[in-house]
Amino acid sequence: MKRCAPFIAIAATIVWAAPASAQAVPSAISVSGEATISVAPDQAQIEAGVTSEAKTARGASEANNAAMGQVLLALKAAGIEAKDIQTSRLSLQPESAPNRTGGANSIVGYRASNQVTVRLRDVAKVAGTIDMLVGAGATDIGGIDFSVSNASKLLDDARAQAIADARRKAEILAKAAGVTLGAPLSISEGDAPGPIGFRKFAAGMPAPPTPVAQGEETLQVNVSVSWEIKPGP
Repeated sequence: MKRCAPFIAIAATIVWAAPASAQAVPSAISVSGEATISVAPDQAQIEAGVTSEAKTARGASEANNAAMGQVLLALKAAGIEAKDIQTSRLSLQPESAPNRTGGANSIVGYRASNQVTVRLRDVAKVAGTIDMLVGAGATDIGGIDFSVSNASKLLDDARAQAIADARRKAEILAKAAGVTLGAPLSISEGDAPGPIGFRKFAAGMPAPPTPVAQGEETLQVNVSVSWEIKPGP
């Protein structure tokens, strides 16, 4: 798994205690930090489906059911488990032609669509799966969404790195100010963006072999820590 060294951005403030005559407020150093880890995605989701047209609603529906049946059989033959295939959109809509006389539009046919989301637990199978879907009759390939399966563990590592570096920076600030760090007063994690970087690969009608670039996912953690400060030695 490819990983880059964490990037830490630190902003800090030093809050001094109020005079004895005022209300007592603990002196503190507040530090904010950010840790970033980039890794190669190890799983992906593909949106794929079929669209059928016919003069009648029943004709469009039956044609679409038959086409999707072939796609599902191909997915099963490729070893993709049923739990990794989920219907995401199903529609049947009339198609109208404009009435040039100004009256209501007339229905000239029907369009049926069925789309599934396919989860691939091996990104090496993405290109081959797209080719297989098209060969099985899929007419719609909506895109690819790459992700990292063990993101929680990686984010935990980033949290530890951010806290450790924030403490190191706080200690530098405390030494420069002639004070020492005490116990942490507060620790909070800010809202960090989800995995960023290469997320979507929009696909139209792919021609075999389908080129796919998986890129990297960037996992990010923001933390804010305040430490009590004490007089220096």
